[in-house]
Amino acid sequence: MKARTSAAELVESGHVRVNGAREKSPGHAIKLGDVITVALDRTVRVLKVIGFNERRGDAASARVLYEELNEANRN
Repeated sequence: MKARTSAAELVESGHVRVNGAREKSPGHAIKLGDVITVALDRTVRVLKVIGFNERRGDAASARVLYEELNEANRN
């Protein structure tokens, strides 16, 4: 659960935007097509939600659920 706790802390500290608006609630519902912006240390990731899983999975299965929108992080 460390990843979930870390994500909640990022949201609560104002480092996450959903569709351009700063999000303060870790429980905010995300929809298909939402664009999530996360400020991490010296980088910013911009991700578009393109799918959901029925249950939690590993990092590899999560990667197919979003599209990287910022050029620096695209593969």
